[in-house]
Amino acid sequence: MSEQWGNSIREVNQLPEDRKQAIYRTLLPDWIYPTYNIDPDTLAVDGYPAVRFRCPSGSRALEISVYRYATDRDPALYLNMADTFNNQLLVLLVVMNNPDGPRFNVDIDMNGNPTHLGTTGRNLAAEEAAMQYGLAPGQIRSGLRSFRNAVPLFEQFVSKLGHDMFLIEPLAYHNAIIFERYGFSYMRGQREMLRIHQEFQPGGELHAKLSDDRVFRPLDAWKTIRGRSWAIHDGILGHAYTGFQMYKRVGIHAGIQTFPDSVW
Repeated sequence: MSEQWGNSIREVNQLPEDRKQAIYRTLLPDWIYPTYNIDPDTLAVDGYPAVRFRCPSGSRALEISVYRYATDRDPALYLNMADTFNNQLLVLLVVMNNPDGPRFNVDIDMNGNPTHLGTTGRNLAAEEAAMQYGLAPGQIRSGLRSFRNAVPLFEQFVSKLGHDMFLIEPLAYHNAIIFERYGFSYMRGQREMLRIHQEFQPGGELHAKLSDDRVFRPLDAWKTIRGRSWAIHDGILGHAYTGFQMYKRVGIHAGIQTFPDSVW
């Protein structure tokens, strides 16, 4: 099968449209069809396309967006994968939104400009509301808690492309901890994750920066994954949370825990 597919997204993108879409459909979880009434043959809902592929010939990237309704503002499922320059497979972003949950406009600032997940701007009022609702940094809606089911699909996909591992980049602290739980290890950043855990302990540098006077850094934030992530998003490290890269070997759980016995 890997000979038919090639061994990179770029090679798949060179294939005829029907062939490459058939390949990329293997990344879609089975539950989306009955959940969103998507026709598995036409990938449409009431005649309108529900699944959108962006995989132009010549590109090293793949984007898949799944919408419950054609008029929905946000996809229920979004996946962005790409080839790296040394021919590895990288998951750039995977988002699973609950389209029935309330939306928090953390992705745009008060002037309507994109915040790029808080890296170029912030909407503090929307972030506070999202945090109070129980969301983590960067979430515009509650998630579907389905990433666990996506990992085997990624593994199957990369295996059929002739690879035994794939990369992923955690965009926030909570992402990294979740990826650890699903068997990922670190290409870059494990030592920093261990340092962060240590400094959040009582007596540590980050713990000393917590205060109930700071909305996103309350005194008890160090106790939970989500609390730490909001504090880090708020700049408690003194710099942005960047430079982390993780990987998953097919069929292997790495057993990494940089925040032992953590709770959400």
